[in-house]
Amino acid sequence: MTKRISIAIDGPAAAGKSTIAKMVAKNLNYTYIDTGAMYRCVAYYAWLNHIDFHDEQGVSALLKDIDIQMFPDGTIQLNHEDVTSSIRENEVSMGASIVSQYEVVRTFLVDKQRQMAQGGGVILDGRDIGTVVLKDAELKIYQVASIECRALRRHKENLQRGLESNLEDIQKEIALRDEQDMNRLISPLKKADDAIEIDTSDMTLEEVVAKVMQLVEQRV
Repeated sequence: MTKRISIAIDGPAAAGKSTIAKMVAKNLNYTYIDTGAMYRCVAYYAWLNHIDFHDEQGVSALLKDIDIQMFPDGTIQLNHEDVTSSIRENEVSMGASIVSQYEVVRTFLVDKQRQMAQGGGVILDGRDIGTVVLKDAELKIYQVASIECRALRRHKENLQRGLESNLEDIQKEIALRDEQDMNRLISPLKKADDAIEIDTSDMTLEEVVAKVMQLVEQRV
């Protein structure tokens, strides 16, 4: 029987980590655990309850009422309600970056992620998977791309989803998000010492997936 490993993909916002992780998970028949969506769920729940994202105590108090479930078809449920699209709004994205800085939120979600990852056969993507969440992952990837390239991808995604989109605004948001993610006190975004960096700026999705599959093959 082929060994089932844990795969960690880290990198900045809009680097295409989720897309690649989902495609690789499908190829390998692994479970894709969308960690970013879990932080978005917390931010979205705070927004629903009219709690300011900067109110750390207010956000922390909500955690006991949060139940997040992920399904193989990509559906994400928050307290048994489908929030797959709602959590992708720009305001929720910025909120997720703020609430992810709170230690109690990170501890709560990291525990959940580790429980989900037990036994291998999983792929997780985020900012601190290889450095904090799954330090022992057999394969760690650090996926990057230029800000211009990431903004254009996000802009096209928004248009495909029928959302309003302004390329210049997205570039500013991504630059701000990078700044926040790299300079936060708890679990800042950084490349794990044993991670393999892949710059996807000039690569097609298929090329990135092929590269990751090749790396998995070497580990298995």
